[in-house]
Amino acid sequence: ALKLEAPLSVEAACTLVNNETYPVASRVTYQFGARGDMPPVKMHWYDGGMRPPRPDELGEGQQFGDNGTLFVGDDGKMLGYTVIPESRRREFGKPPKVLERSPGHHQEWIEACKGGKPAGSNFDHAGPLAEAVLLGNVALRADLKSKLTRTRLHWDSEKFEFTNMPEANQYLRRDYREGWSL
Repeated sequence: ALKLEAPLSVEAACTLVNNETYPVASRVTYQFGARGDMPPVKMHWYDGGMRPPRPDELGEGQQFGDNGTLFVGDDGKMLGYTVIPESRRREFGKPPKVLERSPGHHQEWIEACKGGKPAGSNFDHAGPLAEAVLLGNVALRADLKSKLTRTRLHWDSEKFEFTNMPEANQYLRRDYREGWSL
């Protein structure tokens, strides 16, 4: 629905990190460009106990939860599938269906293998998503963190490289041992 492709930039903050493992907790911020008549999008990923601030729109006693999705828009917020605050929910009508309902990703895959239409999570869809997530992993690398203090890595998806920190590009490809090349 958001039609996100590769991000323009990625930035990370985390707990202690070393070159052997990823941190216990992290926050990764992705900047996506405009898509047609859709505006740019900023996406924050939180894990390991790091969380966004509790939305002011949540009512007393209304649970924030410890996982899920928080959409922050110009006209309101959605926590999961729920518009908050509850008083605003009544102002919005039922949205139009823009995505076809899925019988489930297993069934979609089987139908695609049999020559049907592509699965909803096909490579055209999943590739840019995987690219974005992996760019966040690069931003969390320990040997970059000392140089990355609140530095945004700028990404050129066409050239498949970071444009403002060439040393980060070493994590994008690897030399394969003999007999294991692709």
